[in-house]
Amino acid sequence: MPKLVRNLLRPALVTAALALAALPAVAHHGWSTYDETKPLTLTGKIVESHYENPHAHIRIEAGGKRWLAILAPVSRMEARGATADKIAVGREVTLVGYASKEKADELRAERITVDGKTVELR
Repeated sequence: MPKLVRNLLRPALVTAALALAALPAVAHHGWSTYDETKPLTLTGKIVESHYENPHAHIRIEAGGKRWLAILAPVSRMEARGATADKIAVGREVTLVGYASKEKADELRAERITVDGKTVELR
């Protein structure tokens, strides 16, 4: 490869590598937007389920309201027995977690109970 082409490609490759390395930091978020001073327990039926990374999430109907519950990464869920079939639409669950300070219908779940089994998510 000619030296001129190498010199032109090098900055582009470095920039691309740095951008790819930063993606996990951009994709992940902190938990400071959840109120850890007020634990919340919700029991309801799952009406929507997404078993995907970076975090699985479900929407449940509880107390006349629909809540979006942010769960753990899929690998942690599977390792602890909270498989996709356990959080499928139609299942009854109990969640313990913290409500969002910014979104009135969002919860960061710390544990989930389904079929009488409690799974710690954090």
